[in-house]
Amino acid sequence: MASVTFKGVFPILVTPFDDHGNLDLESFDRTVRFMADVGVDGVTIIGVLGESNRMLDAEREQLIKTAVGAGGRIPVIVGTSYSGTRATLELSRVAESLGAAGVMVTPSRESVPNEDRIFEFFQQVAAGISIPIVVQDHPASTQVHMSVPLILRLIREIPLVACIKEEAVPTPPRITALLNGIGDRAVTILTGLGALYGAFDLARGAHGFMTGFAFPEVLLALVRSAQNKDFDTVHEIYHRYLPLIVYEQQPGVALRKEIFRLRGLIASSYVRHPGTNIDPTTAGHLKSLLQKMLPGVDITRPVEV
Repeated sequence: MASVTFKGVFPILVTPFDDHGNLDLESFDRTVRFMADVGVDGVTIIGVLGESNRMLDAEREQLIKTAVGAGGRIPVIVGTSYSGTRATLELSRVAESLGAAGVMVTPSRESVPNEDRIFEFFQQVAAGISIPIVVQDHPASTQVHMSVPLILRLIREIPLVACIKEEAVPTPPRITALLNGIGDRAVTILTGLGALYGAFDLARGAHGFMTGFAFPEVLLALVRSAQNKDFDTVHEIYHRYLPLIVYEQQPGVALRKEIFRLRGLIASSYVRHPGTNIDPTTAGHLKSLLQKMLPGVDITRPVEV
C-alpha cells in the first residue's frame, strides 16, 4: 500500500451486525468494496460510528483483516482509541501488523484535564508504531477539549501526526487557526461531523472529509469542486443535500445504519445494546426524505451528483 496523503474523502464506516448482534463480515466486506468502487481516497473503521466502544478486541481484529482484504487499492485507517495509553498503543500495533495504513486516535477523558498528559499519550503511541496518526478532535463524543496550541504542539513535535480530524465546533475558525500555525509540516485537516459544516470548512481550507455521511459520492463532488476553487458549486451541492445531512446527523448511529441498509450495503441496521435501534416511524420519515431528495434514483448503486 502506497503512503496515504489524507486528502480527499475517507468515509467512516458502520460496523454491521446481524439481528442478534453478531458481526456481519460479509456486509462489512461489501461496504468496503462499494466505497472503493465509488472512488474514495480511503476508509476509516472502528470509529464512533463503527460502535467502537461496543467491540471486543477479537472482533476489532476481524474487522481490520476484512477491511484490509476488501479495500485492496485504498488505505484503511483504524480507530484505535481506548481509555488508556497502553491499550491504545497495543491496538495500534495490532492495526499496523494487520495492514492498516494509519490509525485514528483521540484521548480519553480524565477527571482532571491536563494537556501535558494528552501530549504524552500521543507521544507514547507514536513511539511504538511506524504508521501515520490521525488526531481526532471530537469533544462531543470524548468530552476532551484540545486547545489549538496543543494540537499545533502535537504537529510540531510528533512526526507521525499526519492529519487532524477537526470536529470541535465552531470548526471553520479552528481550521484557519490550525492552517496558519502548521508551518512547513505536510499535515492535512479533514472535517467531520457528518459534513454538517462541510461547505464552510472547505472554504477555510480543509483538505476533505473523514466522516460517516452515507453518500460519499456527495462528499467527493464537494471536494473536487473545492479543489477547483469552484465554491459556487460547493455551496450548490451542499444546499441541495443539506436536509439529508442535517437529518442524518442526529445523535446515535441508527439512522445512518438504516441508510446503509437501504443502499444494500448491510443486511441489518441493528445497533448493539445499549444503543437504540431505529423505530418504524423514523424509518418511514427517512425513506420519505430519501425519495423526495433522490426521486427515482436507485441508491443501491453509486449516485451521480
